[in-house]
Amino acid sequence: MIISIINFTNESLSDEEIQKAIRAINRQIKEDFEPYWSMGACLRLEGKIETNLNKENPVDIRGDAVIYIKDTVDDVKNALGYHDKNYHGIPYGFVFADLVKQYNENWTATLSHEALELIGDPEVNLLAAGPHPENPNKEVFHWYEMCDAVQNETYKIDEIEVSNFVLPLYFTTNEEEGSRNDFLGRKYNGKTLKSFGVNPGGYVGFYDPSKKEHDTYSMKGDKRAEERMIIKTKAAGARRAIRYQNIHKNN
Repeated sequence: MIISIINFTNESLSDEEIQKAIRAINRQIKEDFEPYWSMGACLRLEGKIETNLNKENPVDIRGDAVIYIKDTVDDVKNALGYHDKNYHGIPYGFVFADLVKQYNENWTATLSHEALELIGDPEVNLLAAGPHPENPNKEVFHWYEMCDAVQNETYKIDEIEVSNFVLPLYFTTNEEEGSRNDFLGRKYNGKTLKSFGVNPGGYVGFYDPSKKEHDTYSMKGDKRAEERMIIKTKAAGARRAIRYQNIHKNN
């Protein structure tokens, strides 16, 4: 997969800065992510025709998916309209610099997060059966997200901050002895991440068939995770939310 990266910021991020991030994230994908998941991709910075998203003047993305980097979420509807007009059916993601600042995350880690999730679930339609976060005897269907459960954790490649991510065994219902469920394997209270679990600062999304609706879960009292979810709702429609809104409309 080639993921086109298009810089639509108002010069708050230069192409040179983005190229440095792309180089590190491409290393992350090749050296860290692909050996576990057997899925790879290559991020590539593309040009743009105009400084704003214009439905009548599409950018030649040249790839199999696209991530738009923008300053604000103010025109998210216009951005989605642009994508649907010109690249309908092509997987996409957004990185909004203003939202990143609100939850004190480096934009490079957000770009890493979005890229890994585009690789893992490009059409945002994959679910995995697993236990309800608060009731292990109840089965729900977890979103197939690569980074949400550990999204407060980062590490550096060439001094560029990138996101931690879960490993395939994370989506197994039975814990395997000595298993690794996320790349960094950080311990909290002496324990690493459990299958279908969540680390501090992260959250998981799932579909509850008994309620016929999607829901999210984070640790009780985890203000960091709660703040993230509140902030992310400001970009409702950017990726996961808009796809599930469409599913509900069609049903």
